[in-house]
Amino acid sequence: MSDKLDGEKSGTVAWRPPRWLRGPRPEKVPPLVGTAGAVVGLLNLVAGLFPRFRHSRLHALAEVLPGAVSALAAASSIVVGILLLMLAHGLKRRKRRAWVAAVSLLPVGIAAQLVYRHSIVGAALSLALLAFLVWHRRAFEALPDPRSRVKALLNFVALGGISFGLGLVIVNTHPHKIIGDPSVWERFKHVMWGLFGFEGPVRYVNNVDYTVGYSLGALGLLTVATTVYLAFRPEHPAARLTAQDEEQLRELLARHGGRDSLGYFALRRDKGVVFSPTGKAAVCYRVISGVMLASGDPIGDVEAWPGAIERFMEEARAHSWTPAVTGCSETGGQVWTRETGMDALELGDEAIVDVADFTLTGRSMRNVRQMVKRIERNGYETRVRRVRDLEPEELARIQQAADAWRDTDTERGFSMALGRIDAERDGDAVIATAHLAPAEGEQPGPFGDLKAMQHYVPWGKDGISLELMRRDRAADPGMNELLIVASLQAAPDLRIKQVSLNFAVFRSSLERGEKLGAGPVIRIWRGMLIFLSRWYQIESLYKFNDKFRPRWEPRFVVFRNSRDIPRIGLAALQAEGYLELGLPRALRRKKAPEPRPCAHTPAPIGADAVEPAA
Repeated sequence: MSDKLDGEKSGTVAWRPPRWLRGPRPEKVPPLVGTAGAVVGLLNLVAGLFPRFRHSRLHALAEVLPGAVSALAAASSIVVGILLLMLAHGLKRRKRRAWVAAVSLLPVGIAAQLVYRHSIVGAALSLALLAFLVWHRRAFEALPDPRSRVKALLNFVALGGISFGLGLVIVNTHPHKIIGDPSVWERFKHVMWGLFGFEGPVRYVNNVDYTVGYSLGALGLLTVATTVYLAFRPEHPAARLTAQDEEQLRELLARHGGRDSLGYFALRRDKGVVFSPTGKAAVCYRVISGVMLASGDPIGDVEAWPGAIERFMEEARAHSWTPAVTGCSETGGQVWTRETGMDALELGDEAIVDVADFTLTGRSMRNVRQMVKRIERNGYETRVRRVRDLEPEELARIQQAADAWRDTDTERGFSMALGRIDAERDGDAVIATAHLAPAEGEQPGPFGDLKAMQHYVPWGKDGISLELMRRDRAADPGMNELLIVASLQAAPDLRIKQVSLNFAVFRSSLERGEKLGAGPVIRIWRGMLIFLSRWYQIESLYKFNDKFRPRWEPRFVVFRNSRDIPRIGLAALQAEGYLELGLPRALRRKKAPEPRPCAHTPAPIGADAVEPAA
């Protein structure tokens, strides 16, 4: 019978091996394997390209093998090396397909290294990596990313160029075994013919012809095979808003749309959506370069937000995407950080004007008042109407004018742009237009007397949010001020109480940096923002908004850790249309006229720029 009291701990402690024997933590396995795969791939590539890196321990084995077998092993080593380098990023992101491909390739690489007179060290490293991959196979369960067919063409161009460059290296790594002195052009032709599987003009002694020929042929075959695979594999389409999703979102917006001025932008058709288990909340997102980017606050009941956020994070984990949120409110940021453990950073401020408090009187509004009066004296008149109240012919003319007045080659907008003008789906939206009758004897323009337009989307039942600003470049300066003032003055008749204007990036930093007594850090940061304003409307957009004396509502970006910020920033720039990674402009398919640039986000100078203050 034991004499220990109840609750007294036993003196026996289970033995646990030290940390170095237990192996890496599960979350560290994919990055470690990805780096190791890149190293092994580089070793395979270098060993196949440069004979001087081969070791002679297995020289006897290579001597008894036919030359063609040894040459085939060299070509295999090069191909395996390239493929492992290509798979390294997928391994780091826990992609299941990358794991299957790596496990299939490593035995080929091991055999190639043993046959082609390589050091046993290289084969041992490959074998160790293979064993490690098999042991930690459960760490690689991420699903594939959405893809498009354009990846096939990009692969052909990029890998074709790499293959040609490696081919030149292969041709010139055997200088003492080349017969004669072929010219540079003949070496180029030899590489090109070799990539297509034909014999070129350069001749070698011994079995080097086999090695060079098989290596070039393998590179060409690799380029064609990967291109064909990307072109004909089952496509995983990017997320798109279905009609059922849109209907469910509209129901949520009808009940809760007044909480967030960006809520209506969730109805963009190029966004995906995940709903909470109860269906009372939703998070809209888009996947760009491996970043699952949500915009604004979740839609729906705040009590159901955690369920929608959990579904969002589950989707990100299933695909190994980097979760991020851009443009959420302070309340949204608090919920996101509380539920996910992520961090938040203030991105800027949204300008919101309360219609009841807006007036053109007073010294602070003198510049705006004088500009509006001057334009009105020049004969301009404004009209502010619901989209559903416009005749189809006039609406079509406004749409055509907006498309024609767009100066940029790329369409812009994501988090704060709807990307369409539709009387059927968005009849509650508001259109503000400026008109100028042609002078006597003057021919009207291609769009009649229309000189500028602005489009506002609904914000709940008593608000609107500015989505698009366009004007004829031949019109008088100040069209944007004129239409904003006209919209605010017409708002009471439309039963509108608040208007959301532009979004000013880093507004608080600009404001604090110009105040007396600002510290050196904030002054340096403000100076950098002003410098960047030469190309992007950072300072000018803030000052343009500030003329209407709005109240500023902070907006935040939510991220998992600080090293994700550059990647999230690039994804956000791509989403908004300020950075395009893909085909050259001449090869791009012409896009449809939607979505269009967003009025909220800063644009490069000269592209839908706001006029400076008068």
